[in-house]
Amino acid sequence: MGINTHSADFVQVPEFPRTCYNRPDMPPEQPDAFEERVLRRIPAEIVVFAAVLALAAALVLDPLTGLFIFVGGVFSAFGFAWLKQSLTRFLSRDRKGALRSGIVFYILRLVLICAVFFLIILVYPKKIIAFVAGFSAVVPVTLLEGVRGLLLLRKWKD
Repeated sequence: MGINTHSADFVQVPEFPRTCYNRPDMPPEQPDAFEERVLRRIPAEIVVFAAVLALAAALVLDPLTGLFIFVGGVFSAFGFAWLKQSLTRFLSRDRKGALRSGIVFYILRLVLICAVFFLIILVYPKKIIAFVAGFSAVVPVTLLEGVRGLLLLRKWKD
C-alpha cells in the first residue's frame, strides 16, 4: 500500500539544489508563432495608442503636450522592442555569460531611461507628465493583449 522505495524505478532526488538546466546539446526552447506575432505587434500598438492619446491631447491642451505624449510612446515602444531582442539574444547564450550580460544590459537600460527623464525635467519640467503618459502606453496595450490571449484560449477550449 505504501511507496516501494526499493524498486529499480525509484530515483532519489536530492533535496537541494532544485534547479534544472538544459544540457548544452539541447536547443533552447523557441516561442511559437502566436507568441512571436504578439511580441512583434505590441510595439506597433504602443505607437498607435500613443498617437491617439497625443492627438486628443493636442486638440484639448496644446500641440507640445501631444508631441511629448507621442515621443513617450515611441520611446516606450523602442524600449519594448529592444528588451525583447536583447532577452532573446541573452537567453541563447550560456548561463553565466547570459547573467553577466543581462545585468550589464539592465543597468545600461536604467541609466538611459533615467537620463531621458532627467533631460526632459531639465528642459521642459511641466511636460514630464505628458511624457510619462506616453511612456506608460505600454500598460494598457499589454493588458489588452493579455485579455485578447485569454479570449483566444477560451475559444480554443469551447
